[in-house]
Amino acid sequence: MWSFSKNKIKFIDGSIKALKKDEPLYDAWERSNMMVLPWIIKTLSQQIAESVVCVENARDLWEELKEKFSKGDYFKISYMLQEIHSIHQGDRNITIFYRLKEWWQELESLRPIPHCSCDILCKRDMSRNSIKYKEIEYVICFLKRLNDTYNHVHAQILLMEPLLTINRAFPLIIQQERHNNGNLGYNSESKVVVNVVEK
Repeated sequence: MWSFSKNKIKFIDGSIKALKKDEPLYDAWERSNMMVLPWIIKTLSQQIAESVVCVENARDLWEELKEKFSKGDYFKISYMLQEIHSIHQGDRNITIFYRLKEWWQELESLRPIPHCSCDILCKRDMSRNSIKYKEIEYVICFLKRLNDTYNHVHAQILLMEPLLTINRAFPLIIQQERHNNGNLGYNSESKVVVNVVEK
């Protein structure tokens, strides 16, 4: 429990409670706390770090930062959703169009998936299922914004079970782009997809 190389996350998620100075394990707790505290502070900008310099408990510091910065900016979320759902490939090549992933990641940083805090492990695994549904939404969104020349590979990907993640679907689209540009010697669009999936 008090290993200096493991379980440090427990000092910020509340699993390990702060101890009083007269408790037997206080010295061990303090050493670990004073290890975690600078780890967090080193990730902060100088201005933010100076604003929390008086906080001496890693858990308290984490909660203060969470209170200040974890609240979603609903105007920005609205803007990001509008951008994600309005962009079309147009004359962009696929690599440039892939910046959609960066927008999606920024959106997810504004609305993170909550983690289950139940004492008993949740058998329904809601967090993992939520991530899965978001990944499905992202792949579908990406495919729907492609030009009509990708309709065939688009349909093939949507018929796959389970549906590919964006990181597996993207190479297929790149292969199709090269095929469309005459850089591959395949005779049909379907061979492009089959070739990559079988790898």
